[in-house]
Amino acid sequence: KKSIIFLLSCNLGEIIALFIGILLGWPAPLRPIHLLWVNLITDSLPALSLGIDPGDPDIMDEKPRNPRESLFAGGAGISLILNGLLIGTLTLVAFEVGRIRYSDSLMHAQTMAFVVLSVSQLFHSLNMRHPKKSIFQLGLFTNKYLLASVIFGIFLQEMVITIPFLASIFKVFDLTMQDWIFVCALSIIPLIINEIVKFFKRLKNK
Repeated sequence: KKSIIFLLSCNLGEIIALFIGILLGWPAPLRPIHLLWVNLITDSLPALSLGIDPGDPDIMDEKPRNPRESLFAGGAGISLILNGLLIGTLTLVAFEVGRIRYSDSLMHAQTMAFVVLSVSQLFHSLNMRHPKKSIFQLGLFTNKYLLASVIFGIFLQEMVITIPFLASIFKVFDLTMQDWIFVCALSIIPLIINEIVKFFKRLKNK
């Protein structure tokens, strides 16, 4: 369930970024090869790692689940939509900021959007481990495969941007340090917002 919801929210984010971009009359914020990379590489490794996530040790304290309940029960559907909207919006913000900063280079703006889409989804995978518990309560190292997937995914993303041979294939532009700080700050927002939401959920259930 975690893997499916994760993949659906990521795909929704991609659709929203492209659809809203078209509605606004903007140039395409992402190239087809960017979407192919994100779906085949960036999303796949965390999704597989979520599939082997350790069980919650406090599961016996929770109410039994209805075996017939929908995949989207328990707020999972709303969370999927909101996180998809958030990822798509952040991708568009990166693209528009890139267009403003580099008005003569569409490729630069697309690169910023590409990085935010990819890295925000990697951080979002950490949100999917539990609907209420913080990643710090669960322990960052209790799913080493997921943590390794996130780190490896960010490393691969940087390679695509910085290695000239790969950059020419993916039609991306090497970002400045200021650009990297900006796109990384945008990318971590889904993790921060979900941690805040989970905090209030725990307060409500006390």
